[in-house]
Amino acid sequence: MVYQEDVPLRTQNRAQWVDITAEVQRIVTASSVRKGICTIASMHTTGGVTLNENADPDVQRDFFHKLNELVPQSPAYRHAEGNSDSHLKSSLVGLSVQVPVTEGKMTLGTWQSVYFCEFDGPRSRRVAVTVMGE
Repeated sequence: MVYQEDVPLRTQNRAQWVDITAEVQRIVTASSVRKGICTIASMHTTGGVTLNENADPDVQRDFFHKLNELVPQSPAYRHAEGNSDSHLKSSLVGLSVQVPVTEGKMTLGTWQSVYFCEFDGPRSRRVAVTVMGE
């Protein structure tokens, strides 16, 4: 069985995490898949998806601080839109993650959540969720 649904969201800042774990789990439940895999994919070239810690907000701060050190916003990029750093960050983080589904639930670690990573907001965004299994 294959089930697909989109998660629409609106970001508030140029760079931020949006916790979409509950919405993705809602889709997994709606799929009726008991055992399988869930793919969560950003539909944008300046946003990504990651699994990361949900307990300490300093993790998010450190995440964006280090990415900005590695790939700063700069007028030296040739891309005319001024968001080349966002494209690079998206490629570094990745556009999708896969999470196992066991007994109808995402199999996440104790401190893990699913996050959409905004690198060029604020914007309206869309994440595609595909659940496959039995």
